[in-house]
Amino acid sequence: MLKWALLFFVVSLIAGLFGFTGIAAGAAAAAKILFYIAVFLFVVFLLLGVFAARAIK
Repeated sequence: MLKWALLFFVVSLIAGLFGFTGIAAGAAAAAKILFYIAVFLFVVFLLLGVFAARAIK
């Protein structure tokens, strides 16, 4: 998922460089949403791992 966020970020930078502001804004918004989803999933799985390790002990 972070690969897609990075891809959209690069697309927004290139589109902004060439003056396509609408496309740049859309790609930046998509990159931001994908980044926040990836961070949320990371935190959820981190907490699940911590609680699973405690349950095993």
